[in-house]
Amino acid sequence: MAMAAPRNSDKFTLEICANSVASAIAAEKGGAHRIELCANLTEGGTTPSYGQIKWCVENLQVEVWPLIRPRGGDFLYSDAEFETILEDISFCKKMGCHGIVTGLLNTDGSIDEERCAKIIEAASPMPVAFHRAFDMSNDLIKSLETLIDLGFVRVLTSGGKENAFVGANELAKLVLQAKERIEIMPGAGVNTGNITEIAKITGAKSFHTTAKSVVASKMQFRNEASKMGSENADEFSYEETDVAKVMELSRLLKGL
Repeated sequence: MAMAAPRNSDKFTLEICANSVASAIAAEKGGAHRIELCANLTEGGTTPSYGQIKWCVENLQVEVWPLIRPRGGDFLYSDAEFETILEDISFCKKMGCHGIVTGLLNTDGSIDEERCAKIIEAASPMPVAFHRAFDMSNDLIKSLETLIDLGFVRVLTSGGKENAFVGANELAKLVLQAKERIEIMPGAGVNTGNITEIAKITGAKSFHTTAKSVVASKMQFRNEASKMGSENADEFSYEETDVAKVMELSRLLKGL
């Protein structure tokens, strides 16, 4: 199992949402403490491939926390989908991941306590973080207490708003409510232009962002008549974590 590089002098933790092996490498080079490894950022992130998980754990020093989300859309899953969630968690545990990130809701918007408890048990001793399904729950205050009781170690949240900057005041309230019983990690729209202010307003110590840029394809031959994705998709560019942006985010946090 790859061990995370020691960064004991840092007051803050920077987590990068890495959508590929290349993004994970960039996150580590830029100075991130941890990666949430995922696929399909356009859908808000889904479970990465086994090959990506294995490669990152075996080749990186940064902490690797795969996102366990079987599809985009809501967080209400069928029995078959829940079985795949447990299978993915089993693989991550076998590979020696540092933790996993997931989240499930009931039809009424409450936390799915029964299934979440099964996830915590299945993952143990690997820690589990709850993702932004929290922001789609029906009562953030009650949901936070539920996550604490279940044993989640961290929750990624924008304070229930469109992004963490808009939800900064709500995030500050959640940090106070948590009282260090669980880590509140602002995410969604966190960037070099606002991370300092978000940190000051919220009092949070951990932050989540993609730090991504658009990368142009190196393909010389281009068949413009065919599409692999949606009609308006650009087949000859993709998003990837930017080393320079990660370095700047790290620098800004160290300056606080």
